[in-house]
Amino acid sequence: MAFGGFERGQAGGQPMAEINVTPLVDVMLVLLVIFIITAPLLARALKLELPQVEAPPAVVQPETILLAVDVQGGLRWNNEAIGADELAARLAEAAGRSPQPDLHLGADRAARYEYVAAVLAAAQKAGLKQIGFVTELPPANAPATPAAKP
Repeated sequence: MAFGGFERGQAGGQPMAEINVTPLVDVMLVLLVIFIITAPLLARALKLELPQVEAPPAVVQPETILLAVDVQGGLRWNNEAIGADELAARLAEAAGRSPQPDLHLGADRAARYEYVAAVLAAAQKAGLKQIGFVTELPPANAPATPAAKP
């Protein structure tokens, strides 16, 4: 094999111009042998007898209720204006459903916290477990989303 040297007496100090392909051929032959041995093993199939079971029923997604509090403390239940006296009855009815619906509570930026706290207390008193907070409310005249319709 021809390798360059570090001695001063060698001619020119030119870079080696020929490529030594022996290591490349060695690696390729080893890979070829490995593939020849393993290819028949990959083509074999195993016969399995798997148990037959029925899939469990799909989980029913709970209904979503959007409850919005405006600046004056007014309430909208799925974009329908309701009074404070009607809120307790609707929350109790919603808590009695199975599965229990998710309550998404949103408030206007300028709404006082006491209005939101009163709604949270009423929801807890009614027995609702899943309460989430919504940061952006839909406009008051927008139709309710399909998931939010009773």
